[in-house]
Amino acid sequence: MKITDHIKNANGKTLFSFEIVPPIKGKNIQGLYDNIDPLMEFNPPFIDVTTSREEYIYIEKDGLFDKKMTRMRPGTVGICASLKHKYDVDTVPHVLCGGFTKEETEYMLVDCQYLGIENIMALRGDAMKDEKYFVTAKGGHSYATDLVNQIQNLNNGKYLHDDVKMDSLPGFCIGVAGYPEKHMEAPSLQSDLKRLKEKVEAGADYVVTQMFFDNQKYFEFVDAARAMGIMVPIIPGIKPIAVKRHLQILPQVFKIDLPQDLIDAVDVCKDNKEVRQVGIEWAIQQSKKLKEAGVPVLHYYSMGKSDNIKAIAKALF
Repeated sequence: MKITDHIKNANGKTLFSFEIVPPIKGKNIQGLYDNIDPLMEFNPPFIDVTTSREEYIYIEKDGLFDKKMTRMRPGTVGICASLKHKYDVDTVPHVLCGGFTKEETEYMLVDCQYLGIENIMALRGDAMKDEKYFVTAKGGHSYATDLVNQIQNLNNGKYLHDDVKMDSLPGFCIGVAGYPEKHMEAPSLQSDLKRLKEKVEAGADYVVTQMFFDNQKYFEFVDAARAMGIMVPIIPGIKPIAVKRHLQILPQVFKIDLPQDLIDAVDVCKDNKEVRQVGIEWAIQQSKKLKEAGVPVLHYYSMGKSDNIKAIAKALF
């Protein structure tokens, strides 16, 4: 079922969903199941599965280091199919511009259609670890809007190069990212909202926000989006603080602000166990207020661990 249909069928009830990261190449998928199992009691209608772009590794040979390109977390579509079969839940693979050609994207979308995957999260993706700025892959898309256009073209029966008659159209429901505190590369929030509107006009059906820790930023973002004519569902993305170094890492990587009350609460923690509890309590209060405001879905970034997400969900669902 499409995400938009899940939201419509909920009749105003706030749904629970979460996002997982595929296991590193060589790891068993059972570890992923072990983290998902405790969350299924809260009846998530869908689970997002991230996609990782390529990265460089250095292999030593005869005393020299050879630079090779690899993907450390492959298999997004396969994992989506596995979760769909095991849990009877809709899955949402992330499709990236970064590191993929248009042809590779089309193959991935065709695989999704074969497997009955109806939802796609279309993202530009980040720069590679050793690059300061995002660089378009040769033969790939530069912007998420272009990716949405390609998915929408396939929805309408148009492949990149082939003139092939489809037995049935894919009809993918397309999600895109929104940034309550603006994308790090955007010159202003207003210009970032213009880019979001372009994605919606290209065919995006719903928005999931980047993490935020101040609900007011989300509410203001939604108001500004609506004022600009963006009327699709805007799903808040929540990540609980889990370790003390998140105080430095999250603002640096995602260019977000942390409320001073949260910073103060984490600062006095003696260890990361206490930090994790602070993160749970903050996310519960944050989620309760969002739920009271009638958000369509509360979407949690689990990042491979589910104990804190379970504690939050247990207080809300």
